[in-house]
Amino acid sequence: MDLHGIDMQVLSCSSPLQLGPPGEALALARASNDRLAQAIRAYPTWFGGFAVLPWQDPEAAADELDRTVSELGFVGALIVGRPGEGFLDDPRYRPVLARLDALRAPLYVHPGLPLPQVQAPYYGGFGGTFGAEIIARLSLFGWGWHHEAGVHVVRMMLAGLFDAHPNLQVISGHWGEMVPFYLNRLDDIIPPGASGLSRTISETDRAHVSVTPSGMMNLPHVEFVRSVLGIDRILYSIDYPFLTQTGARTFLETLPVGEDDRALIAHGNAEALFSRR
Repeated sequence: MDLHGIDMQVLSCSSPLQLGPPGEALALARASNDRLAQAIRAYPTWFGGFAVLPWQDPEAAADELDRTVSELGFVGALIVGRPGEGFLDDPRYRPVLARLDALRAPLYVHPGLPLPQVQAPYYGGFGGTFGAEIIARLSLFGWGWHHEAGVHVVRMMLAGLFDAHPNLQVISGHWGEMVPFYLNRLDDIIPPGASGLSRTISETDRAHVSVTPSGMMNLPHVEFVRSVLGIDRILYSIDYPFLTQTGARTFLETLPVGEDDRALIAHGNAEALFSRR
């Protein structure tokens, strides 16, 4: 962190706990969160934390969220993929969303594994078109899981979750997992008259979703997302250790933005989002 000029980073568990045995989920979540809390206590000016939650039991997940935020000082929670077979618009997860709303704690919606019934026909290839490596890269970190994570956020908006929970904030990596690039199309095709929402999808997205580069240091993405969502919706991130930090600091320092906007991207927006309580 010192080498790359990083003052503080928010740590998280990148394993999809909801794929584990339901009977062990709460104990595993608590153990993971307690271990992260130890690291934060050891280096309180260096680290913050996102909680991992036992989504198999939404009531227990809500209580674990409360414990990690209220007692351990975490800044929010992170979910890797879907909470179960469905998405967070499933009514069974409303207790967790209500608790996020009450605590004013953001949820990072991270990509996860596509459903097998989606992965096979969409990314598997026919007649041996693709080898195993191409299938994995295309269905996961090349395209598939980004698309699914974007669908996840769009479903949350269409389900009215942000109308029902006005303090709910979501973080979406990889420049918003494709969603910002289709907001105008979504507004045109699914206006409030069709969706029943109080706002357009673009208005909802701009009010409730922050995006991070997740190591995708591409200037056109910065310029487009800035024009669509606004500078106050961009949170700097690197996706370490899955990507190296080589060149990341230089990218931030050479962005063609003013110093005030650079400071918002680097730390100001994150500080505002994580100190809403």
